[in-house]
Order: sequence, then structure tokens, then C-alpha cells
Amino acid sequence: MNGHVTPRDEAAAPSTTSPTNSHNSANGESKGINWAPLNIGLERRLQTFVVLCHTLTIAIFLTGFFFTCAIPLFWPLLLPYLVYITLFSTAATSGELKGRRNFLRHLPIWKVYASYFPARLHREEPLPPTKKYIFGYHPHGIISHGAFAAFATEALGFSKLFPGITNTLLTLDSNFRIPFYREYAMAMGLASVSRESCENLLTKGGANGQGMGRAITIVVGGARESLNAQPSTLRLVLKRRKGFIKLAIRTGADLVPVLAFGENDLYEQVRSDEHPVIHKVQMLVKRTMGFTIPLFHARGVFNYDVGLMPYRRPLNIVVGKPIPVMQQSNRDKIDDSYIDELHARYVQELERLWDQWKDVYAKDRTGELEIIS
Repeated sequence: MNGHVTPRDEAAAPSTTSPTNSHNSANGESKGINWAPLNIGLERRLQTFVVLCHTLTIAIFLTGFFFTCAIPLFWPLLLPYLVYITLFSTAATSGELKGRRNFLRHLPIWKVYASYFPARLHREEPLPPTKKYIFGYHPHGIISHGAFAAFATEALGFSKLFPGITNTLLTLDSNFRIPFYREYAMAMGLASVSRESCENLLTKGGANGQGMGRAITIVVGGARESLNAQPSTLRLVLKRRKGFIKLAIRTGADLVPVLAFGENDLYEQVRSDEHPVIHKVQMLVKRTMGFTIPLFHARGVFNYDVGLMPYRRPLNIVVGKPIPVMQQSNRDKIDDSYIDELHARYVQELERLWDQWKDVYAKDRTGELEIIS
């Protein structure tokens, strides 16, 4: 490959002529609220509705759960269900993917979802299904819309770009303790990001019963990186993130860096360096609860300036070249120098991806790629 993305190597959401919110209030170019016109076409209204539903997925399922709780007829079912998902369920960590429903991942609504931005998935090299892979997704952004579109659905044509590979997008284990939502998440093929889950996914099942042809997608920067999600910048929390490198060595999975151009542009948020007190509170929440809450906003359903809907800005997700890994399943025999070597090669590949595609997909950037911690 010469590094160029050919039509064979690209899958795209349906095209759209949506603006990219150039009237961004953060630039001080607009005064007051810019309301959406009433004569917007049905296609754009449908795109907005699908993205709104996805953004509020957890809230929607929790509302359904509490509504069910208000009906005494369901109490004999709800109580054992809550006990089961809280204390006994291992479905999200078993690696068996029994709850996965591929027809849900292929639903046409996900193409509508992806065309809202629009989002596109690009590959630099084919990946043979005779191996297993760890996709490292960067950056986290606020909600990781690109990761969901590319790796939890078929909206961007993952299975066509990478035939024979069964990919699983990973999320917090706590999400699989949320009633009703856990069933939806597992049906979409999501799994826990816990170490047990990752190892099971990459060492069980697959074509040979040992994970061949499987892949997992980890949003490496996690919750902390979301606090650095500022438009037109790319600041990654990666220097000390080596757990996924050790996982690759133990399971023999190749490392595949993924860079999502535009993920940080979907929302505005309060800058942590300008509000240190707020930042300390956010980090306290992260340490105690495992996640953090960025103070963000973007557009609304009926306006372009205030709300929790992401801006209509392009998402271009580029899958880089795989980094081969030599397997060492015994944790005690893993050499620290080999971990550092793989980590350095991984960072180098990310930097290459940025340098190669920044003038194509990040023309409005205000800075270069930074690896901050």
C-alpha cells in the first residue's frame, strides 16, 4: 500500500450536505440563539432524531425501567432480575457473545445516524482474519460517537473493509449493571472493558476456538482524556497507558491504532486549565466512580447553539497499520523493555497517521498531536 485510501479501502455513510456549524458560538461569530428553520427536510429531521435517541439511550432505558417498577405486577420479575445483573451475571465478561444480535448492528437507522455528521471509516491495509487484533481508538472525545458508528454498528461497513473479523467495542463494566440498558448493549455486541473480558474475547471462540479472527476496540484514553476534548485539538492521555500493550502480549493480538479526525470537534466544553476547581472535582468523581462528567454543550434539537446534541461536523476514522506482537501468555515472563518497545512503536504509528492525514481531515486544526500523560 502507498498510504492512499482508495475507494476499495473506504466505507462511507450516505452523503449529506449538512453545514458544519460555522456559526460556532465559541468563535464569537454569532449573537443570541440561532434557531433551526421550520422547513428542514425529513431526512435531516430523521438524522437528528436518531442521534438524539442514541445520545439519550441510557436515560431512555432507565425511564422504561422505572416505569415498569411503577407496575406491581412486574415486581416478582424485577427483583430477581436486579439481583442477577448486580451480583451474578457474567455475560459481559465471558467472551461468548451469546447476546450479540447482528441484525441490530445492520439496521438502516445506523446509516441515518452516521450520515448526521457525516462519518466515514477508512483503512490503510487489509487485516487477515487469521490473526486477532486490538484496535486502539483515539481520541475519546465526549461521547465517542465515531467509535460507536464504526465499531458497534455496520453503518460504516466494518465487515466489508475487514471481512472475517468479529469486532467487539468495549465499555465500562458498570454499564452492564444498568437495568434494561445492559440487554441493549449486549445485543449491539458491546462487552466489558475489564481485563477478564478482554482476555476471554481474545482467547476463546473465533475460527480456531482460541480467538482467531476476533478483535476488540478499546478507547484507550478513557474518561480522563474526555476532559481534554477541545475542538481543533488532539491531546491524548497515552504515556502511561500500557495495560492494552500487556494485554496484546498475553493474548498474541496485533495492535492497530485508530485515529478519529473530528471526534473532538463535536462538542464544546469548559477548559480545565481555565477552571482548576472544576477540574479537581471532575478528577475526584473519576477516582471515586470510575468515570467523569465533562461540562460540555453543543447544539440543540431546534437551535444551533445550546444543547447536548453533537454538532454536524465530519468524522473521519482512519484505521492504521497493524503492529505485530510476539505472544507471551505468562505474565511473569513479560519483559518490561518489550512493553516499552511496543508502546513506542504504537505511539510512532499514531504520529504517522496524524502527519499523513492531518492536512486532509484536520485542515482547521489549531495545534498538533500532543501526548500529555
